[in-house]
Amino acid sequence: MNENLTFADLGLSQPMLKALEKKGYGYPTTIQAEAIPHFLQWRDVIAKAPTGTGKTFAFGIPMIEHIDPQCADVQGLILAPTRELAIQIGDELRGLLTHFQGIRVAVLYGGAGIGGQIQQLQKHPQIVVATPGRLMDHYNRKTVRLDKIQTVVLDEADRMLDMGFFKDVTKIIEKVKNRKNLGLFSATISQEVMTVSWMYQRDEVEITVEPKQQDKPDIDQYSLAVTPLEKAETTLRLIRTQGYERVIIFCNTKHICQRLCDEFQRVGLDCECIHGDIKQSLREKTMQRFRAGKLAVLIATDVASRGIDVDDVECVINYDIPEENEYYVHRIGRTGRARRKGSAYSMIGNFPEKAKLDEIAKFSGYAIRPMILQADGTLAEETPAPVPSKPRRRFR
Repeated sequence: MNENLTFADLGLSQPMLKALEKKGYGYPTTIQAEAIPHFLQWRDVIAKAPTGTGKTFAFGIPMIEHIDPQCADVQGLILAPTRELAIQIGDELRGLLTHFQGIRVAVLYGGAGIGGQIQQLQKHPQIVVATPGRLMDHYNRKTVRLDKIQTVVLDEADRMLDMGFFKDVTKIIEKVKNRKNLGLFSATISQEVMTVSWMYQRDEVEITVEPKQQDKPDIDQYSLAVTPLEKAETTLRLIRTQGYERVIIFCNTKHICQRLCDEFQRVGLDCECIHGDIKQSLREKTMQRFRAGKLAVLIATDVASRGIDVDDVECVINYDIPEENEYYVHRIGRTGRARRKGSAYSMIGNFPEKAKLDEIAKFSGYAIRPMILQADGTLAEETPAPVPSKPRRRFR
C-alpha cells in the first residue's frame, strides 16, 4: 500500500473529507485504502483484517457516500453480532455525518424496548445498524422494509455466524432483493463465512490484511506473577503507580467482575463494570461515560471485548487469563489503536494460568515479557531462576 495515500486520494466528497479532518484522520489504514475504492464501485468484498485496523470506516465511508439523502428508504444495512458493537458502529457513522445533510442512522438490537426503535424507524433512516434477531423482529412487525437496500455489510461475520445467526443472516440477505453489493468483514474467515460468500457474493474482491503490516496494534505485552490473593492489590497498584487514566480490566466471570469493581470503588478508584447481569440501559450509560473520557477504569467480561471501540485506551489488564486464545487477541486489541502505543498486562495467579498464557503466546506469536512490580512502583524484568547444575558423578 502507498503509505502517502490520503483520504482525498480515494475520491471522497468534501463533507466526508471535512468530517475525517475534524476527527484527525488524514491517512487511511490498509483495510480502508483497499476496501473503499471497491465499495465505491459497488463490488462485493470479503475482507480479513485484525481487530483495531479500522474496519468500520472501510465500509461506513463508502456506504455514506452512496446514500441519496432525498430518498427516505433504508439504503444501507450493517449487521453486527452484539448490541455493544451495533451501538459503537452507529456512533462512528454519526461521527462521519457531521457535514452531511438529511442522512439518518437507526440502531436496532435486542434487550432494549422496541418502542423507541420503532420511533427511530419512523424518522426514515437511510442506514440501519442491527443485530440479526432484532432486525427480523422488526421485519416481521413490518416496521422496517428491506427491499430498497443497496449495500449489506456483515461486520465480525465469523463471530456472528458462530453465535448461531446463520439462518437469520441468510434469510435477511435473501430478503434484500435489490442488493448491489455485499461486504463480509471478519478477523478470521471461517467455514460459515466462506459458505455465505459462496452463496451470495459474485465476482468478490478478497482483501487480507496481515497482522505484521503497519496496522498491527503497537502493544507492549507483559505478565506479572502474583499469588491469587495479591491480584487485586497488584492491579490497583499498577494502575496508580503507572499513572494510567484509560484502562480496561478483563475478568472471566460476572462474579469476579462485579466483586473487583465493588472492591476498587471502596478504595476510591473511578471505575464501573459491564457484564451479562447488568441491565442493558446501565451498560450503555457506562459505555458512553467511558467513551467520553468521563470514566477512568472499565471492568468487563468477554461479552464486551469486541463491542468496545475506543481509540485512546492506554492499557488492558487481564485480571484472569482468558479461556480461549482468540479472546486474548480481542482483549488486548482494545489498546494500541489508531496508531497509538498501548500496554497489556496479564496477571498470573497459579501454574495453570501460566501454562495457558504460554500457549496463547505460542498461538499468537506475541512476545509476552515477565515483569515484577517493585515496591517503589517501578516495573523490572523478571530474571529467570538459575537452572541448578547437575551434580558431577564421582567414579571410584
